[in-house]
Amino acid sequence: MTDFASSSDSSSPPAPAQGAPSPATLTIHAGEGPRSPGAPVVSPVVQSATFMWSNPRDGELLYSRYGNNPNTVALGRKLAALEGTEAAVPLGSGMAACSMSLLALAESGDHIVASNRLYGATQALLRDELPRRGVETTFVDAMDDDVWAEAVRPTTRVAYIELPTNPTLRVFDPAPVAALCRDRGIALLCDATFGSPVNFRAAEHGIDIVIHSATKYLGGHSDLIAGIVAGSAELMERVARVARLYGPALDPHTAWLLDRGIRTLDVRMQRHNENAASLARWLTSRPEVESVIYPGLESHPDHEVASRLLTGFGGMVGLILRGGGEAADRFMSELTLALAAPSLGGVETLVSQPRYTSHADVSSADRVAQGIPDGFVRVSVGIEGVADLKADFAQALEAFGR
Repeated sequence: MTDFASSSDSSSPPAPAQGAPSPATLTIHAGEGPRSPGAPVVSPVVQSATFMWSNPRDGELLYSRYGNNPNTVALGRKLAALEGTEAAVPLGSGMAACSMSLLALAESGDHIVASNRLYGATQALLRDELPRRGVETTFVDAMDDDVWAEAVRPTTRVAYIELPTNPTLRVFDPAPVAALCRDRGIALLCDATFGSPVNFRAAEHGIDIVIHSATKYLGGHSDLIAGIVAGSAELMERVARVARLYGPALDPHTAWLLDRGIRTLDVRMQRHNENAASLARWLTSRPEVESVIYPGLESHPDHEVASRLLTGFGGMVGLILRGGGEAADRFMSELTLALAAPSLGGVETLVSQPRYTSHADVSSADRVAQGIPDGFVRVSVGIEGVADLKADFAQALEAFGR
């Protein structure tokens, strides 16, 4: 089996004298092969499905469906270095990363304990799809440390959380559930898409497997679909083995595009963080807005925890508009600079309503219970000029107030 992404591989750049390279340096240089005169500064796309091979004496059989295409391998090394893990497996989407991880760790008769504050499709996978394979899930309130131990069974193999949560931006300290999982031999998985490796280093907080929808901040330009899984070499080998069977390999050109996006991740996240914080503070003064949800605001219920766990508060902002769903529909229809579209994490500002998109498969009652009433608008704040964004939001808010 391929070592998909050893963070200590000789292809990683040497650490500077003062210690490990910074994330800004890793996003650009981690995963690169040896340099020599005449070598390209940017690695080429190896657009080949298969590679010459006659027998095991020729080395490992290379086949792009196996995830060992040179572009994919280099990308995995970079991602492992960014996450601070032994290995990483790039895959064809964020949901592929989620489902391959769960299928690798849980089989018929096993049990999963999961946060009830997850991306809607993840909830549907756990609630509706895995039971068809004999895997049962108990959902618990992630904000309550005590309920995790109560939900664990002898057959529990996986605990699944999301930090920060989508779309309510709740942030909790994973240390208690991580300690519980270590004690019980349970693998702790965390979807860290909203944080990115720049704002949240999940593996440093006891997470066994880190999952990202790389479609979002890692790619950063709304032009690719991809996912990544990072963790120990042993766990990543299990994920890779399942992925070979189910086939959600990342094609080499998309791997190349994702690597290119990651090269600017650090500087983009700085701008996302700054713009979102400025927009969130400004929105708190708007009479059309009932509440603003952003971990960087002192009014956020998890501000203190977020200040400890995150190095940046992120580019996501939630707002609940006075007037409910009707007001949200009108607001979104009036935007001219920000784009009404699902997904997030791109350089452009995207605005959506979770009731129609990310949480359309969740019942209205469950959405409300999770803090997602009608009128909830999720804003992925881009890197445009923030004054221009405020002007656009102002005219759109005023439109439904007239």
